[in-house]
Amino acid sequence: MLQLNVQDETSLLKAVVLGTAKSCGPVPSPQEAYDPKSLENILAGTYPKEADMVEEMEAFNAVLQKHGVQVFRPEVLADCNQIFSRDIAFVIEDKLIKANILPDREKEFDAIIHVLDVINPENILIPPHDVHVEGGDVMPCKDYIFVGTYSGEDYASYITARTNVAAVEYLKEQFPHKKIKSFELRKSNTNPKENALHLDCCFQPIGKDKAILHKNGFLKEEDYLWLVDYFGKENVFDISSDEMYQMFSNVFSISTEVIVSEKSFTRLNKWLRDQGFTVEEVPYAEIGKQEGLLRCSTLPLIRE
Repeated sequence: MLQLNVQDETSLLKAVVLGTAKSCGPVPSPQEAYDPKSLENILAGTYPKEADMVEEMEAFNAVLQKHGVQVFRPEVLADCNQIFSRDIAFVIEDKLIKANILPDREKEFDAIIHVLDVINPENILIPPHDVHVEGGDVMPCKDYIFVGTYSGEDYASYITARTNVAAVEYLKEQFPHKKIKSFELRKSNTNPKENALHLDCCFQPIGKDKAILHKNGFLKEEDYLWLVDYFGKENVFDISSDEMYQMFSNVFSISTEVIVSEKSFTRLNKWLRDQGFTVEEVPYAEIGKQEGLLRCSTLPLIRE
């Protein structure tokens, strides 16, 4: 049996589900796009090719294997985009919480049944129907669980609004010993530079005490300022709207010292190295055209 354990975003990774780009299906129609960045690339004729995305994911897989991580992959479903395993479930402490995702992505969860089978069923939580939550919006961090949300009355009109207020309450009930801190995210169905699809599109803790942040990803300036205060200004790497669009905040920590990043993120990668991090650079720009990057592609199961 797998002994699930995820206390934070950066402790040493031992086991993870990495998505797959195999058999991800034809280019979606504009009506089928889940987010504005995919839509932009569909309309421009620059939507990523399966072969390129498979190659990128194998480069990421190779880095994980090099660092001794046990890597699980989903069963490949025909014509199904299974790249972003962070969307289907997430682990906090010893519990795996099934995400309530867009209905036509339900089968993606069933494709990790070989992983679920080696987890104690008591540790798999299935939230009620009215709780909308995806792993990209949920980050355990020391005493806190940070949650990205959108509470506007027009929630239902945003396909980009993925985690609701009911999810914040649900996490409070499940983890009463934690402080649940929610952040209102800026949503747009049409402008990828004005849309924080998930919390990890505009924020991520790295190392022991640092963070990557994008101010405009937050609807309320006070939420951004709270995070700057929490980490300390000198420990924050602020990114521009263009860098958010490229997904600079969606790197992935193998440990407090090792970070996997996109090879074109030169400004960020230099800063990370200046801070003493080991940066493993991989090509991931094609996958990034779907408004998801390295963190989105992973579902950490065990960090020690």
